[in-house]
Amino acid sequence: MADETFDFIIVGAGSAGCVLANRLTADPKNRVLLIEAGGHDNHFLLKMPLGFMRALFNPKFTWPFMSEPEPHLNGRQIPIPRGRVLGGSSSINGMFFMRGHSLDFETWRQMGCEGWGYGDVLPYFKKMETSWRGAGPYHGDSGPLHVAANQTAHLLHDPLMAAAEASGYHTTDDLHGEQEEGFARGELTIDPQGNRCSTARAYLAPAMSRPNLKIVTSALTRRVLIEDKRAVGVEYEHEGKVRVARASREVILSGGSYNSPQLLMLSGVGPAEELREHGIAVIHDLPGVGRNLSEHPRVPVHFTMKQPVSFLNQLRIDRVAKSVLQWKLTGKGVFATQVNSCNIIVRTRDELAQPDIQLWSNPVRMDAKIWVPGIGERQEHRMTADVILLHPQSRGWVKLKSADPKDKPSITLNIFSEGADFRTARDGIRIARRIYRTAPQDEITGNEIVPGDHVQTDAEMDAYVRESAGVTQHPVGTCTMGHGSQSVVDPQLRVHGIAGLRVVDASIMPTVPGANTNGPTIMIAEKAADMILGRPALPSEPDLVPRYDEALAS
Repeated sequence: MADETFDFIIVGAGSAGCVLANRLTADPKNRVLLIEAGGHDNHFLLKMPLGFMRALFNPKFTWPFMSEPEPHLNGRQIPIPRGRVLGGSSSINGMFFMRGHSLDFETWRQMGCEGWGYGDVLPYFKKMETSWRGAGPYHGDSGPLHVAANQTAHLLHDPLMAAAEASGYHTTDDLHGEQEEGFARGELTIDPQGNRCSTARAYLAPAMSRPNLKIVTSALTRRVLIEDKRAVGVEYEHEGKVRVARASREVILSGGSYNSPQLLMLSGVGPAEELREHGIAVIHDLPGVGRNLSEHPRVPVHFTMKQPVSFLNQLRIDRVAKSVLQWKLTGKGVFATQVNSCNIIVRTRDELAQPDIQLWSNPVRMDAKIWVPGIGERQEHRMTADVILLHPQSRGWVKLKSADPKDKPSITLNIFSEGADFRTARDGIRIARRIYRTAPQDEITGNEIVPGDHVQTDAEMDAYVRESAGVTQHPVGTCTMGHGSQSVVDPQLRVHGIAGLRVVDASIMPTVPGANTNGPTIMIAEKAADMILGRPALPSEPDLVPRYDEALAS
């Protein structure tokens, strides 16, 4: 088959790639090829919101990555699945929508990422969103991505909200407004019909009928073709054959924080010595490729319940059947939502400028199973208050295992390599304990299962972290944006040293935002689309940037 030529080639139809496919093909003059390693997103588990609990670790829909033995977690390997389906991880994640704190983006700006301050990115957050709140200074009401309030009738939301002030914290109805911390109701990417609002549904589906968009699924991109330091196309494998597609304008990598650096290295762009070790010809020595990996560590804190009121009640088999049918017919019910009680975003120390932990508060055990009355042993009612570190200092890396594109990359998260992260985890555990022992939440909270009341000293807590910590599946940073020696792309997301090549996904984030990362990734793709098309950026809104003068000065 003769090579095909397109204006743009996008590798990866995930959270960013679907956005780009929509925005770039809005102009019928642009011919775009979108290549995805996975298949279509038409499985009911990818539509029904509560289906994520089964989809997230299903190899039909994921890259079932595992970390290398983690040096600071007793050598444990951590499951780190990523979406391998149209929509990428936005098709399998928990749909939790957050943007991050304004200081996250102001920090990017201070690090030399011009045009990425909070005032610069806010217009793109609003552009992409149809918020349940409607339009306002901080929200949009006409974007492709529907953001809904979590329906909390069965989720024990009220006791936690009532315990907030008594335990020393605020409540808020909008963590993306002027008050960026406290206890709030979670927000989810769910559309008005009660379906998951992935980028495949929000952005790609409306563009699929455009004649200038070609989508190839179940296709593995092997390398970017680079001639005279310019990206001119890609080589990919599809239906057992190796094919070539050429790009007259740009190749755009949107494979995510594990796949994008892997593909750059397979293409000869990365740390020169490592590439030579695998017999890969070095086209451009770029030492930052695969470095600066940042993730949100998660430390489990679980309790029994004094009353049998957890979400486990909704998993009785007859109720499950009724709820699935209700969702199918009406888009409503407990399976049309998520199992989060309350989104708790707080500081472990008053002197911090912004929140540094999130409590993953769920009124159910994470290993909950559907049950049949009178058959088998019923699980114990439990709830979780896992501590998530929003701004970890530890950094990991992604390397090649070989020059074979079919080999998974070698991923070392390296979480808890920095002592400061242990301190944050310890403080977070103590905060979770205090909140869950505060009235009226204490009327529900039973015994502490893990870490357990016997774990009190710093040394005991650190040992518990090493044996139990995981991550929240929010990897960023491996193709980091900036100007320094370890940066991979510039603030226009162009790969240093290679013309016609950009990276547009979570891997370009210099630091991980204090939030679930799907929302910021979509924002990045919206902003990048204007850059790629040569359009002026949306006007910045500096008047809406909250003032944290002491933090900025430091």
